[in-house]
Amino acid sequence: MEAIKDINRLKVVLAEKKRTNKWLAEQLGKDPATVSKWCTNTAQPGLETLLKIAEVLEVDVKDLLKSSRIDEDVKLVKFL
Repeated sequence: MEAIKDINRLKVVLAEKKRTNKWLAEQLGKDPATVSKWCTNTAQPGLETLLKIAEVLEVDVKDLLKSSRIDEDVKLVKFL
């Protein structure tokens, strides 16, 4: 079984917005430990929560996710 990959960019976006895990937890009414797990990609927020996170951080939901195409693009470049 393949290990879970880093799926979200929440930690990066929080840093870009100069916000903390604790601040986000307060905005969402979530336990700070839960938000911490999202930031370390140990767990993932549900889709509805992800939409709320994007709203709170004023970003497009796509900005919170790592592109699945990056790996394919890198493989293509290595092939060429």
